[in-house]
Amino acid sequence: MFNPSLWERLTHSRIVRVFVYALVGAVTYPVLALVNRLRISGTEHLADLPRKNVLFVSNHQTYFTDVIAFFHVFCAVKWKRKNRLGFPVYLLSPFVDVFFIAAEETMKRSTISRLLSLAGALTIKRTWKVEEKRIQRVLDPADVAKIRDALGKSWVITFPQGTTKPLSPIRKGTAYLVKTNRPVVVPIVIRGFRRAFDRKGLRPRRLGCRLSVTFKKPLPLTYREPLPVILNMIMDGIEQSETHTGLPPLTGPAPEAAVTPAAAAASPKRG
Repeated sequence: MFNPSLWERLTHSRIVRVFVYALVGAVTYPVLALVNRLRISGTEHLADLPRKNVLFVSNHQTYFTDVIAFFHVFCAVKWKRKNRLGFPVYLLSPFVDVFFIAAEETMKRSTISRLLSLAGALTIKRTWKVEEKRIQRVLDPADVAKIRDALGKSWVITFPQGTTKPLSPIRKGTAYLVKTNRPVVVPIVIRGFRRAFDRKGLRPRRLGCRLSVTFKKPLPLTYREPLPVILNMIMDGIEQSETHTGLPPLTGPAPEAAVTPAAAAASPKRG
């Protein structure tokens, strides 16, 4: 059974997360909504979602600003805002029943990343890379368990390409996650963040950029689909497929999780 560390237990503390949301939200709201122009669409697709076992899958443009923008939107929707943030009074009572999957090494790099991890990071060990060195290892069953436990009580955000490089293939571990846990899968498409911020998303690169966050309808999954079909559905949902870009996906080593049957079995199917 998954035994979280003290730091990981803090990420599950509502009091801690409310404080971090308020602090990070107050600092980032002006950059997202005033200095730049954030456009939101599709929040109507969030209205009828269950309160747990929902997996948001998104393309990835910066390490941190992407997920911070999602937090702002989820909080605004809790306050009955539709496709807009409005004035950020929602930070007084934020929506904190959401976690995000992030690379363990990324969240340990700086004081700021450690602070952001308290907003609900599910840190996992990369199976394909350590720093800039290519590796190949099986997915840690403890990582599978923490994601399963989070889905069992809340929403979870993942960036299935595992990199900010556009057109990168989807990690196979994401398909295993979907097939074994059977979550509602909601695609998100973001644009403009790469232009507005540096790779980490902590420093503005340009001002006055148009940023967009689009929530789509949940994928029509039966969970009987083969893994390659699930991967293609996600790739198409986040608009990284050739159908949307007109460009073929990147070839070469895919940033994928090498999931063993034992690790996959650690996440039992829901009835």
